[in-house]
Amino acid sequence: MIEIYLIRHTSVDVPAGYVYGQTDVPLKASFEEEAAKVKEGLDGSRFDKVFTSPLSRCMRLASFCGYPEAEREERIKEINFGEWEMLPWDSISSDPRSKAWFQDWIHISTPGGESLQEQFERVSDFLDGLRTGEARKVCLFTHGGVLTCARVYAGEYPLREAFRHVPPYGSIIRIEI
Repeated sequence: MIEIYLIRHTSVDVPAGYVYGQTDVPLKASFEEEAAKVKEGLDGSRFDKVFTSPLSRCMRLASFCGYPEAEREERIKEINFGEWEMLPWDSISSDPRSKAWFQDWIHISTPGGESLQEQFERVSDFLDGLRTGEARKVCLFTHGGVLTCARVYAGEYPLREAFRHVPPYGSIIRIEI
Protein backbone atom coordinates (compact mmCIF):
# COMPACT_ATOMS: atom_id res chain seq x y z
CA MET A 1 0.00 0.00 0.00
CA ILE A 2 1.12 3.53 -0.81
CA GLU A 3 -0.17 6.57 1.04
CA ILE A 4 -0.41 9.56 -1.31
CA TYR A 5 -1.03 13.16 -0.34
CA LEU A 6 -2.55 15.05 -3.28
CA ILE A 7 -2.21 18.82 -2.99
CA ARG A 8 -3.91 21.24 -5.37
CA HIS A 9 -2.13 24.52 -6.04
CA THR A 10 -3.52 27.75 -4.60
CA SER A 11 -5.81 30.23 -6.40
CA VAL A 12 -4.75 31.39 -9.84
CA ASP A 13 -4.87 34.96 -11.10
CA VAL A 14 -6.95 34.23 -14.20
CA PRO A 15 -10.25 35.89 -15.05
CA ALA A 16 -13.26 33.73 -14.20
CA GLY A 17 -14.52 31.68 -17.11
CA TYR A 18 -11.15 31.23 -18.86
CA VAL A 19 -9.55 27.93 -19.84
CA TYR A 20 -6.01 27.59 -18.50
CA GLY A 21 -5.10 23.87 -18.18
CA GLN A 22 -1.37 23.63 -18.99
CA THR A 23 -0.79 27.35 -19.43
CA ASP A 24 1.69 28.55 -16.82
CA VAL A 25 -0.54 31.16 -15.17
CA PRO A 26 0.29 33.39 -12.17
CA LEU A 27 -1.10 32.94 -8.67
CA LYS A 28 -3.32 35.41 -6.84
CA ALA A 29 -1.86 37.91 -4.39
CA SER A 30 -3.36 35.75 -1.62
CA PHE A 31 -0.74 33.05 -2.31
CA GLU A 32 1.16 33.31 0.98
CA GLU A 33 -2.01 33.21 3.09
CA GLU A 34 -3.38 30.21 1.17
CA ALA A 35 0.01 28.46 1.08
CA ALA A 36 0.42 28.88 4.85
CA LYS A 37 -2.82 26.93 5.34
CA VAL A 38 -1.56 24.14 3.09
CA LYS A 39 1.75 24.01 4.95
CA GLU A 40 -0.12 23.88 8.27
CA GLY A 41 -2.31 21.09 6.90
CA LEU A 42 0.78 19.04 6.13
CA ASP A 43 1.82 19.52 9.76
CA GLY A 44 5.48 18.66 9.19
CA SER A 45 4.68 15.36 7.45
CA ARG A 46 7.65 13.39 6.20
CA PHE A 47 7.50 11.79 2.77
CA ASP A 48 9.62 9.18 1.03
CA LYS A 49 9.19 11.09 -2.25
CA VAL A 50 7.77 14.48 -3.20
CA PHE A 51 6.75 15.31 -6.76
CA THR A 52 5.48 18.50 -8.33
CA SER A 53 3.97 19.46 -11.64
CA PRO A 54 6.57 21.54 -13.53
CA LEU A 55 4.10 24.41 -13.80
CA SER A 56 5.10 27.32 -11.57
CA ARG A 57 1.85 27.38 -9.59
CA CYS A 58 2.70 23.94 -8.19
CA MET A 59 6.47 24.38 -7.86
CA ARG A 60 5.96 27.61 -5.91
CA LEU A 61 3.64 25.90 -3.44
CA ALA A 62 6.00 22.92 -3.04
CA SER A 63 8.86 25.31 -2.25
CA PHE A 64 6.77 27.31 0.21
CA CYS A 65 5.82 24.10 2.02
CA GLY A 66 9.47 23.13 2.43
CA TYR A 67 10.04 20.96 -0.65
CA PRO A 68 12.08 23.11 -3.07
CA GLU A 69 13.79 19.98 -4.40
CA ALA A 70 10.51 18.20 -5.26
CA GLU A 71 10.95 16.11 -8.39
CA ARG A 72 9.30 17.70 -11.42
CA GLU A 73 6.96 15.29 -13.17
CA GLU A 74 5.33 16.00 -16.55
CA ARG A 75 2.66 13.32 -16.11
CA ILE A 76 1.04 15.24 -13.24
CA LYS A 77 0.40 18.40 -15.26
CA GLU A 78 -3.17 19.62 -15.69
CA ILE A 79 -5.22 18.55 -18.72
CA ASN A 80 -4.02 20.06 -22.00
CA PHE A 81 -6.76 22.15 -23.57
CA GLY A 82 -4.64 22.78 -26.68
CA GLU A 83 -5.96 25.57 -28.90
CA TRP A 84 -8.53 26.51 -26.26
CA GLU A 85 -5.95 27.48 -23.62
CA MET A 86 -6.53 31.03 -22.30
CA LEU A 87 -9.80 31.50 -24.19
CA PRO A 88 -13.08 32.26 -22.42
CA TRP A 89 -15.34 29.21 -22.21
CA ASP A 90 -18.08 31.31 -23.86
CA SER A 91 -15.99 31.71 -27.03
CA ILE A 92 -15.29 27.98 -27.21
CA SER A 93 -18.98 27.19 -27.59
CA SER A 94 -18.89 28.97 -30.98
CA ASP A 95 -16.02 26.72 -32.17
CA PRO A 96 -17.67 24.07 -34.41
CA ARG A 97 -15.38 21.41 -32.91
CA SER A 98 -16.68 22.07 -29.41
CA LYS A 99 -20.03 20.31 -29.90
CA ALA A 100 -18.40 16.87 -30.05
CA TRP A 101 -16.16 17.64 -27.06
CA PHE A 102 -19.02 18.94 -24.91
CA GLN A 103 -21.00 15.77 -25.72
CA ASP A 104 -18.11 13.41 -24.89
CA TRP A 105 -15.29 15.22 -23.04
CA ILE A 106 -14.12 11.90 -21.62
CA HIS A 107 -13.11 10.44 -25.00
CA ILE A 108 -12.87 13.43 -27.39
CA SER A 109 -9.65 15.46 -27.31
CA THR A 110 -9.73 19.22 -27.43
CA PRO A 111 -8.19 20.66 -30.64
CA GLY A 112 -4.43 20.21 -30.20
CA GLY A 113 -5.00 18.99 -26.63
CA GLU A 114 -6.18 15.87 -24.86
CA SER A 115 -9.32 14.19 -23.57
CA LEU A 116 -10.03 13.40 -19.94
CA GLN A 117 -9.35 9.72 -20.75
CA GLU A 118 -5.91 10.65 -22.06
CA GLN A 119 -5.16 12.64 -18.92
CA PHE A 120 -6.37 9.74 -16.78
CA GLU A 121 -4.06 7.34 -18.67
CA ARG A 122 -1.11 9.71 -18.16
CA VAL A 123 -1.81 10.02 -14.41
CA SER A 124 -2.43 6.26 -14.14
CA ASP A 125 0.93 5.56 -15.78
CA PHE A 126 2.61 7.71 -13.13
CA LEU A 127 0.70 6.02 -10.29
CA ASP A 128 1.49 2.57 -11.70
CA GLY A 129 5.16 3.53 -11.43
CA LEU A 130 4.71 4.51 -7.79
CA ARG A 131 3.18 1.12 -7.05
CA THR A 132 6.31 -0.66 -8.25
CA GLY A 133 8.69 1.73 -6.47
CA GLU A 134 9.97 1.65 -2.92
CA ALA A 135 8.32 4.83 -1.61
CA ARG A 136 5.37 4.18 0.72
CA LYS A 137 4.43 7.77 1.58
CA VAL A 138 4.36 10.21 -1.32
CA CYS A 139 3.30 13.83 -1.80
CA LEU A 140 2.15 15.37 -5.10
CA PHE A 141 1.83 19.13 -5.65
CA THR A 142 -0.45 19.22 -8.65
CA HIS A 143 -3.76 20.28 -10.23
CA GLY A 144 -7.49 19.72 -9.80
CA GLY A 145 -7.76 17.43 -12.82
CA VAL A 146 -4.87 15.28 -11.61
CA LEU A 147 -6.40 15.01 -8.14
CA THR A 148 -9.68 13.81 -9.63
CA CYS A 149 -7.92 11.30 -11.92
CA ALA A 150 -5.91 9.94 -8.97
CA ARG A 151 -9.11 9.50 -6.99
CA VAL A 152 -10.71 7.64 -9.92
CA TYR A 153 -7.58 5.45 -10.02
CA ALA A 154 -8.03 4.77 -6.29
CA GLY A 155 -11.63 3.67 -6.94
CA GLU A 156 -13.43 6.56 -5.21
CA TYR A 157 -15.74 7.29 -8.17
CA PRO A 158 -15.97 6.65 -11.94
CA LEU A 159 -14.24 8.85 -14.51
CA ARG A 160 -17.57 10.20 -15.78
CA GLU A 161 -18.04 11.89 -12.37
CA ALA A 162 -14.56 13.47 -12.26
CA PHE A 163 -15.67 17.06 -12.93
CA ARG A 164 -18.13 16.83 -10.03
CA HIS A 165 -15.25 16.22 -7.63
CA VAL A 166 -12.69 18.90 -8.50
CA PRO A 167 -11.42 20.04 -5.07
CA PRO A 168 -10.96 23.69 -4.10
CA TYR A 169 -7.60 25.43 -4.47
CA GLY A 170 -5.19 24.54 -1.69
CA SER A 171 -6.90 21.21 -0.92
CA ILE A 172 -5.01 18.30 0.61
CA ILE A 173 -6.52 14.91 -0.19
CA ARG A 174 -5.11 11.63 1.07
CA ILE A 175 -5.59 8.39 -0.85
CA GLU A 176 -4.21 4.88 -0.59
CA ILE A 177 -3.37 2.66 -3.52
